[in-house]
Amino acid sequence: MKAHDGMYIDGAWRPADSGDTIEVVNPADEQVIGRVPAGNALDVDTAVRAARAALPGWAATPPAERAARLAALRDVLVARKEEIAETVTAELGSPLKFSQAVHAGAPIAVAGSYAELAATYAFEEKVGNSVVHHEPVGVVGAITPWNYPLHQIVAKAAPALAAGCTIVLKPAEDTPLTAQLFAEAVHEAGVPAGVFNLVTGLGPVAGQALAEHPGVDLVSFTGSTAVGRRIGATAGAAVKRVALELGGKSANVILPSADLAKAVNVGVANVMSNSGQTCSAWTRMLVHRDHYDEAVSLAAEAAAKYGDRIGPVVNAKQQERVRGYIDKGVAEGARLVAGGPEAPREQGYFVSPTVFAEVTEEMTIAQEEIFGPVLSILRYEDEEDALRIANGTVYGLAGAVWAGDEAEAVAFARRMDTGQVDINGGRFNPLAPFGGYKQSGVGRELGAHGLAEYLQTKSLQF
Repeated sequence: MKAHDGMYIDGAWRPADSGDTIEVVNPADEQVIGRVPAGNALDVDTAVRAARAALPGWAATPPAERAARLAALRDVLVARKEEIAETVTAELGSPLKFSQAVHAGAPIAVAGSYAELAATYAFEEKVGNSVVHHEPVGVVGAITPWNYPLHQIVAKAAPALAAGCTIVLKPAEDTPLTAQLFAEAVHEAGVPAGVFNLVTGLGPVAGQALAEHPGVDLVSFTGSTAVGRRIGATAGAAVKRVALELGGKSANVILPSADLAKAVNVGVANVMSNSGQTCSAWTRMLVHRDHYDEAVSLAAEAAAKYGDRIGPVVNAKQQERVRGYIDKGVAEGARLVAGGPEAPREQGYFVSPTVFAEVTEEMTIAQEEIFGPVLSILRYEDEEDALRIANGTVYGLAGAVWAGDEAEAVAFARRMDTGQVDINGGRFNPLAPFGGYKQSGVGRELGAHGLAEYLQTKSLQF
């Protein structure tokens, strides 16, 4: 894998302040595939200064021209789709087909959606005797996770660019090569120098410096709720805006009228996708007591098919974390019907696709985000009981409802305390807002709602 030994700042690759580096490891075979600079507070300061210097010019650029740069960026990502997929597979361990379809495909769709939105969005509107003007919030500090490395970057960078903001990105240290590839694409697309800047580094060093920097006007963070709390507290002390997309423990509610086999099979696939490393994964399957045993049998059978089809989790720490949750599930009385804590391979950070039955709502595996290929199946008595269980966590990011009648599913979904619900297997929509209730976050990504996060509102009275 190609790796730059500098930071992308002010339109060029520049030496880092220190000689410290971060090893990039392929989680499938535990081999080092590259090294990138471990940026520090001085690197962050240099990048923020470049972003502030570029802000007036980019903010004044007509929306049509910003849209043209985004369209060019989308085209570069299309041209480099195979390289993107291969890079994500190498540093995340994702199977190549999944990397091609999702890790490369989704960011292209999102970039394209913002190219169109930047050209059509009403940045100014007449309201009574006022003109309401929407302008860029300023310099954005974007801190992104490793689980969907390019998608999460594009979900922040594309709307920020469309809004007229400038950006400093600190990507996850496990997947920095994908971020470097994106910086190359930005450069190739003709985005002006200083508008997008990249600092690789560790979260407690570079990430913290970016969140605390007085030159950053908005911090957009995707990651754990624990880190999100710290960033929110830091930003609050400075009265700085934040957008936080955090953890989840999403419920997949299968109502009695649903096609049980389809709902279970799609639900298992959802949890096993990306090795379970998806914040919106439906990790709690809720089944009516009359259909529970059949659902457990179907889920165990479906999970067994994923043994050789999913990749590893991202690193050794994550592998031990997931296996620890599986041990805790057994210790608290849940019944293993597929998988278990034993590593399925001697090499690589693999975790067996795991399904638990007889899970009760107070168990740790039913309340905490595991972030691995682990499904908990819970029994409910009636619809009100299902709703209580579905809403019974501190999270509210996503969910699913299945029913024989669409109106029945929609009626249930409307009562769920969560930001996004898929009805009978509804497809991903890059224009629909994504974000959470409760401790799953603040703000929204994607579509017009995602663009609005990066805008300030000013009214002029006449």
